[in-house]
Amino acid sequence: MEKFMRLFAMTPLILLLSLPLAFAGHDYGQALTKSILFFEAQRSGYLPHNQRVTWRANSGLNDGKASGVDLVGGYYDAGDNVKFGLPMAFTVTMMSWSIIEYGKQMAASGELGHAMDAVKWGTDYFIKAHPQPYVLYGEVGDGNTDHYCWQRPEDMTTDRRAYKIDPSNPGSDLAGETAAAMAAASIVFRHSNPAYSSELLRHAYQLFDFADKYRGKYDGSITVAQKYYRSISGYNDELLWAAAWLYQASGNHFYLDYLGRNGDVMGGTGWGMTEFGWDVKYAGVQTLVAKFLMQGRAGLHAPVFERFQQKAEYFMCSCLGKGSRNVQKTPGGLIFRQRWNNMQFVTSASFLATVYSDYLASAGTYLKCSAGNVPPAQLLGFAKSQVDYILGDNPRATSYLVGYGNNYPQRVHHRASSIVSIKVNHAFVSCRGGYATWFSRKGSDPNLLLGALVGGPDAYDNFADERDNYEQTEPATYNNAPLLGILARLHGGHGGYNQLLPEVIPAPNPVVTKPTPAPKPITTPVPASSSGPIAIEQKMTSSWISKGKTYYRYSTIVTNKSGKTLNNLKLSISKLYGPLWGLTKIGDAYSFPSWLNNLPAGKSLEFIYIHSANPADVSVSGYTLA
Repeated sequence: MEKFMRLFAMTPLILLLSLPLAFAGHDYGQALTKSILFFEAQRSGYLPHNQRVTWRANSGLNDGKASGVDLVGGYYDAGDNVKFGLPMAFTVTMMSWSIIEYGKQMAASGELGHAMDAVKWGTDYFIKAHPQPYVLYGEVGDGNTDHYCWQRPEDMTTDRRAYKIDPSNPGSDLAGETAAAMAAASIVFRHSNPAYSSELLRHAYQLFDFADKYRGKYDGSITVAQKYYRSISGYNDELLWAAAWLYQASGNHFYLDYLGRNGDVMGGTGWGMTEFGWDVKYAGVQTLVAKFLMQGRAGLHAPVFERFQQKAEYFMCSCLGKGSRNVQKTPGGLIFRQRWNNMQFVTSASFLATVYSDYLASAGTYLKCSAGNVPPAQLLGFAKSQVDYILGDNPRATSYLVGYGNNYPQRVHHRASSIVSIKVNHAFVSCRGGYATWFSRKGSDPNLLLGALVGGPDAYDNFADERDNYEQTEPATYNNAPLLGILARLHGGHGGYNQLLPEVIPAPNPVVTKPTPAPKPITTPVPASSSGPIAIEQKMTSSWISKGKTYYRYSTIVTNKSGKTLNNLKLSISKLYGPLWGLTKIGDAYSFPSWLNNLPAGKSLEFIYIHSANPADVSVSGYTLA
């Protein structure tokens, strides 16, 4: 559980290319499986029939009852038994983002269904916690009474009061993050459960409206959260974050315009960050907006979005140690932000580096740092180095993911795992008796908290595996959530997918149907009279079925065959019925993308588009050679 957050500093800027990597050394698939299991150990409420963490039982079954609302369910945030809304919502947002980007890899590992179940456990609770458009319950229980007790969740005797925000007691950061979680999750369930997806999006719309209309920090309304999850950054970052996710989920230009109008005044283009987490969302917003820009979706807001992107790249360069202000690292190479649960910053930063690396690779460009241009592969390599450290490649040869490897924490600061399962011993564990009998034990936890990522080592790579060393041995849901996406990406390798294409989340249990024949790869001839020095080749590279309709992804390669530099290229594209990425539209013609001024002799550029028809007609309508 958190107690303190940090402040950040205003700073300069930074841009983007990448190649696939081959990964070896660790079993990322096994680590992914275990990381998802941790969320089942954190479940509150009535456990489902397919619960795999069998030493846990039902808990918190009267949550919300005194307030006349059903708040049974959701997640305990860390090693305690409180349900804190802000970190829980961030957890669900990051799990959803992991699935949105790397659901294909999760499906190949057989883990997509489990990951989606983990998201739904959170969103089912958020639906209950949002009974009216302008009411959101943001906490059940309180840290003060909870920390006085060491009880397994099944025995709780602590205060389970419910705390809410409403127009008189606003909480824009809490409502904004919950809106982001609901919007991101709506993408996850869009194809497998469209009715549920629509319900989530409806809640997200209402929560954003609530957050934006009635502004205020949530910990001013839910004051019991201040010692544990205080909102240091305020709520502007959550408003931008929610708007970005609502645009991603809905395509509604209201939210795109919100980002364009408010990016400067709300700090999205002003804050150069070196951290990302449950409180400070700016780097996440900047990364998402940079994605919109690279997808060609910025429209009139392109100048503002470019400033978002510069700050996203400031963050990436700082992680690589190639910026004007770099993150601190331990001698063993781990990002170090603070001594209390430092791993949360490691996984969140590594996730942003992973997705941004893939965005750059998809756009065919590179990262510009103050130390020079950086290929995207270096960003992915950085994320891999952090994950490898977590899994045991560190000076202590310790895996900080419980149950992975041969040397991992045995005395986790976690009530449920440190007390014998109620299924093994039904004897009631009292509030203070738990401290006397179980907390003070020197032995290993009786229940293996499989997949839990603990707080991790100090600034010098030192770690003490002691239950009372909560700064280092306590796990948290928001440590694991970003890790899911990175592990799926590293396990899946690079399958030639394009992260700038619209999100298509595969169903967790694919249904085998008769395949629809795809059009054959074709080459579009270029009129020799106007474009002899320029070759254009089109290929269909993938296809999928959505709502009974087959969509095709086409890749088009434009090659300068002349011995001179190609300038002022103008392409004419007709019979185009879908989105296109990798070119800039100027009037009725298309030209070089924003990151490319010309095409040297012998070089090529690629653009892609999607529609449900045969390839578009592409021809050259103008160019100059110099």
